[in-house]
Amino acid sequence: MPFSSADALGTLLTDALGWGFGAMSAVGTLYTLAAADIARRFFATRGDGRGDGKGEGGERPGGPAPAVTVLRPLHGAEPGLAARLRALTIQEYAGPVQVVCGVQAHDDPAIAIVKDLIAELEAAGSPVRLDLVVDTTRHGANAKISNVINLMAVARHEVLVLADSDIAVGSDYLARVVGALSRPGVGLVTCLYRGDPVDAGSFWQDQAARAVDHHFLPNVLVGLRLGLAKPCFGSTIALTDETLERIGGFAAFRDILADDHAMGMAVRAMGLAVAVPPFVVGHLAPESSLGAVLAHELRWARTIRGLDPGGYAGSIVTHPVPLALIGAIFAGWHAWSLLLLGLAVAARLVLQVTIDARITRSRPRWPGLIRDVLSFLVFVASFGIRRVSWRGQRFSVKSDGTMVPVGENGGS
Repeated sequence: MPFSSADALGTLLTDALGWGFGAMSAVGTLYTLAAADIARRFFATRGDGRGDGKGEGGERPGGPAPAVTVLRPLHGAEPGLAARLRALTIQEYAGPVQVVCGVQAHDDPAIAIVKDLIAELEAAGSPVRLDLVVDTTRHGANAKISNVINLMAVARHEVLVLADSDIAVGSDYLARVVGALSRPGVGLVTCLYRGDPVDAGSFWQDQAARAVDHHFLPNVLVGLRLGLAKPCFGSTIALTDETLERIGGFAAFRDILADDHAMGMAVRAMGLAVAVPPFVVGHLAPESSLGAVLAHELRWARTIRGLDPGGYAGSIVTHPVPLALIGAIFAGWHAWSLLLLGLAVAARLVLQVTIDARITRSRPRWPGLIRDVLSFLVFVASFGIRRVSWRGQRFSVKSDGTMVPVGENGGS
C-alpha cells in the first residue's frame, strides 16, 4: 500500500509529540535535581528537619517568652488525636501555654478525648491550661474557620498558634515557632510539613504521605528559594492578636476555601513577612483507599490551581517520569526517549532519597514511581474539577476563592 500524505502527517505529529513531551521531561529532570539540592541545603545546617530536637527558646530579644494560646479546631476522633493533643501540653517552652480545642457538635467523639486529657493534666498538676469549646454556631461556609471563631471566645494570650487537628509536633514546636515570630518584621509564621501515615504498613496511606513528601514539599522549597512561592499553611499559623485584628480577625476568612493562604496574603499586604522556619511538622495521612486519596488530593489540587492558575499549569514539568513515559510512547520507544525516561527516573530517586534522609524517615523507602504516575493523573484531572468535597459536604468555588455550598445561591 502506498505511503499516503495522511500517514506522513500522522508520523510527523507523533514525532513532534514525542519530542515535545521529551523536552518537558528533560526540563523536569533538571528541575528535580535542583529541588533535591535545594532541599539538602535548606536543612543542611539547621538541625533535625523533623523539629523534634531542641528549639530556639521562644524568648523575645531582651524579654521573656510571651504567653501562647494554641487553637485546635477538631472534627471527630481522628487516629492518634490524643497523642497529638498531649504533645502540645508537654512543650519545652518557657512561657505560659493555653491549648483551646473546639468542636461544632455536642455528640462529636473528640469531646471525650479532650475531657480525658483535661483530667489527666489536672491530676498531674500541669501548668498548661486546656480548654474545650462545644459551640454549634456557624459563621460562614468554611467550617474550620467557624470553629476557630468560636474558640476565640476563651483565648487568653497575646500570641495565637492555629494548627489543623491532623498536625503532629515535636516538643520544641512552640519554642521554634514563637522564636521565629519574635524576629523583626515577621507578622506570621507557618510550617512546612511531611506525610505521617497512621499505619506504616498501609499502601494507600504511604502513597498519600509520598504525595506530600516527594511532590508537595520539594515544590514549595523550590518556590521559596526562587522567590516564587508565598506560602501559608494550615499546618501552623502563628501571629499576635494585634496582627490578627489588623487583618480583620478570623471572620474575614469565614467563606474562603484557602483560608490559610488568604491569611498569609493579608499579613504580607501590611508589609510584614511570613516566616517559614527550617523544620517540618507531621501531617496525618489516614486514607485507606484509592478513592480517599484521590478525593483529598483533588481538593488540594483544585485549591492550588485556583490560587495561581498559570503557575499551576507550569508545574507540569514537575512530573518528569510520566512526561518521559508519554514521550517514549509517542516516539515509538526510540533510544533517545528511553534515555530521557531513565534520567527522569534516576532524578526522582535522587530527590526521594534526599527528602527521606533529611526530613522524613530514618531510611529511604522503595522508589515511588507508582506515586509519580498517580500524581500526574491528579494534576490532569484537577483541570476538570469545578467542585470540592470537604468533611462530607460539596462546595463550588468562585473565582475569588470563596466557597458556596452546592444548592445555595447558584452553587448547584
